[in-house]
Amino acid sequence: MNMLRMFGCYIKQHWMGCVLFCLFAGIFAGVFLLYQQQVQTVLYAALLCLCVGVVFVAIGFYHYVRRHRLLHRLREEIAFNIEQLPAPRNLLEQDYTELLEQMQQNNIQAGAKADRRQQEMLSYYTMWAHQIKTPISAMRLLLQEQDSELNQQLLTELFKIEQYVEMVLSYLRLDGDSTDYVIGQYELDDIVKQAVRKYAPLFIRKKIKLILEPISCKVLTDEKWLVFVIEQLLSNALKYTNVGEIHIEVVSPRTLVISDTGIGIASSDLPRVFEWGYTGYNGRADKRATGIGLYLCRQILTKLGHTISITSAPGVGTTVSVGLETREELEQ
Repeated sequence: MNMLRMFGCYIKQHWMGCVLFCLFAGIFAGVFLLYQQQVQTVLYAALLCLCVGVVFVAIGFYHYVRRHRLLHRLREEIAFNIEQLPAPRNLLEQDYTELLEQMQQNNIQAGAKADRRQQEMLSYYTMWAHQIKTPISAMRLLLQEQDSELNQQLLTELFKIEQYVEMVLSYLRLDGDSTDYVIGQYELDDIVKQAVRKYAPLFIRKKIKLILEPISCKVLTDEKWLVFVIEQLLSNALKYTNVGEIHIEVVSPRTLVISDTGIGIASSDLPRVFEWGYTGYNGRADKRATGIGLYLCRQILTKLGHTISITSAPGVGTTVSVGLETREELEQ
């Protein structure tokens, strides 16, 4: 706000005082004229009143500008203490200050309550996700006792349940204190093969061909979290590929590329596939998509300093590129 506009606001706020000042000056001038005082005397008195008024207006406007700038600075800060506000100058400002103090206290109490509820919820779901693993493991052992077509189908569905549980745990740990990143130099080939071995039964059951190109490079990353990301990408590729193949390779500069010959993604959905809970046309048609997998992938890769991008065309397939160079390497 420029000074001229600010001065206009100040005068508008104190218009009654200005009117009273002019009224009193007029009364004194009228009284002087009634008593037949010289015009020069009246003008001199009016000039003195005007000078005094200008001085008081200038002082008041100076303090007005200071208070405005202080409040404007506090408004732009993320948070501020109520004690930083200017001291109230009258009863009405005192009432406003007390109202703000009460609102701040209410916000603090509401925030603390929300934090407790959030922590309780995270603790509960973390405990639930760990406890559900016990009956899942027991079911797997029971189903493996007899090799039948029905048991194989049930094992496949049980595997999907296990993946959803792992997704829940990863989601809960993502922004928590137990994220436990262990950054180091890892062989990318070992990381990729861990994920491939886990999904090998689904490749066999769906009769999807896997083309795994030779991978010979090291990456600076966290092994556990990068394995989780690759598992999610393979899970999506297998889910939406009914016939054909999935191709895994590394291209320069150190980019892991996973492509499939699946149903593809509509162009209108591509810009939003990494949003939380967004399933797109294919996800809505599938009825089982959560819209969490790709969101988690991007969040994890961003924390690791990696990148992810997707290109796709309906009926042609999808290609996911994971840039594994660090930010320092990209800036060089």
